[in-house]
Amino acid sequence: MGVNQSKSPILNERLVIERLRAFELRDTDKEDDFVHVDEKDASSKSYRAPWTNLSISAVEHWEHELLQDPKNRLALSALSSADPKTVLLSRSTQIKDQQIFNVKIPAEGAPITNQRSSGRCWLFASTNVFRVALMKRHNLDKFELSQAYLFFYDKLEKANFFLEQILDTVDEELDSRLIKELMGAPVSDGGQWDMVYNLVKKYGLVPQSLYPDSFNAQSSSAINQLITTKLREDALILRDLATSSKSKDIAGVKEKMVREIHLILTLTLGPPPSPTSDFTWSYLDKNGTPHELKTTPVDFAAELSSTKSIRITGSTVHDMFSLVNDPRNSYNTLLTVNRLGNIVGGRGITYVNVDMSTLKTACIKMLQAGLPIFFGSDVGKYSNTPAGIMDLGLIDYELGFNVRLGMSKAQRLQVGESAMTHAMVLTAVHLDEQGKSVRWRVQNSWGESAGTEGWFVMSDRWMDEFVYQAVVEPRFVSKAVRDVLGTKPNVLPLWDPMGALA
Repeated sequence: MGVNQSKSPILNERLVIERLRAFELRDTDKEDDFVHVDEKDASSKSYRAPWTNLSISAVEHWEHELLQDPKNRLALSALSSADPKTVLLSRSTQIKDQQIFNVKIPAEGAPITNQRSSGRCWLFASTNVFRVALMKRHNLDKFELSQAYLFFYDKLEKANFFLEQILDTVDEELDSRLIKELMGAPVSDGGQWDMVYNLVKKYGLVPQSLYPDSFNAQSSSAINQLITTKLREDALILRDLATSSKSKDIAGVKEKMVREIHLILTLTLGPPPSPTSDFTWSYLDKNGTPHELKTTPVDFAAELSSTKSIRITGSTVHDMFSLVNDPRNSYNTLLTVNRLGNIVGGRGITYVNVDMSTLKTACIKMLQAGLPIFFGSDVGKYSNTPAGIMDLGLIDYELGFNVRLGMSKAQRLQVGESAMTHAMVLTAVHLDEQGKSVRWRVQNSWGESAGTEGWFVMSDRWMDEFVYQAVVEPRFVSKAVRDVLGTKPNVLPLWDPMGALA
């Protein structure tokens, strides 16, 4: 699901960091004693050692040996009194990762947005991409689309989609993995690019000033809990009706259930503008000249695909599609996730799986053309919110704990260690003399207090390991990659990591 805005961790003291880096923790084991992770599944080995219990005397001996070393006692004092990820921050990495880029889009979009205590990052990232084209079209220096508008209709559509799924799976056991997965989070805040496409195509877009956030849009846990409980109860009722011999109007019962969800959303988020009714938007352009636009949400969104808009912006937003890097699956193949979506009859979730070189090359070309990029990543790994840095060298776990973390990207996906958890926007990249990417500029949706006034820096190595998705235009990839879109997809189960909603 979408990542909520992170809270700022406790600030580490400079003296503690400097002292920690002046020493090395005792290495009581030889290097060969470390476990080296193999790509192959260890379960293929038939040998099974006898089970052994944990000895209290052994644990006491370990502690005695550990605390004999004064450097470990220093580490205990530092690491037990603050967030270890803050104590172990690398000063040199923070100095290295600066907001300096030699390829930057001319219009990044403003202001910095804030999803607050909600998981709407995908809606913020996508509308932050859309707004760049609309800002060029209407000559604006600041503009924000209503994320709450799409949020309202996404919740309503997900409720309907969920209940249809329940009726479609009545032959499944209630405790089957599929039903449990469907019941897990029927209306989560998270989503994917193709889900945004579905929403915008059906409901359009409106300026944020005409449908601003309510309290429950900014803090969504209460309505999520209520709607989830209601839908789970409704699911049991529908399953019972569908499998009983009594006469019933299942379609009518389901419609009443969706209408009840609509009531909850309307009372907690506010009645949204009608997709096909006119609204009047009054605004000032960057020169201070007043303007007034009367249109519908659907027609306002259609501006993104108009000939005039494409000529002004150089962008064809409606053609964009998702590249992903999933090293578990073959490259240059189409992936989809079974039963993942938000609108009945809408476009399914599809990804073209490519290597990181192909993904990054397309991103560089997009930025060189002046276009922002929606991307999905696992933002919580080796990152720091106050500093606004994502870098593999940012947190030195080996210094603090004498442990080495060495899983590959594929292995992290296989064991549930990583997945797409957050969507953001790329607006710049720094290239070396050979044209290779060094670091990337990231527009987040956690407000101006995070990072450098809302902006983050992502190292290229971090991108290799923890970025999974980038949404690009077809013209920035080869014909071979474009042709993959027309092939039969490899269908992943609903619980696959590629089904995670950013």
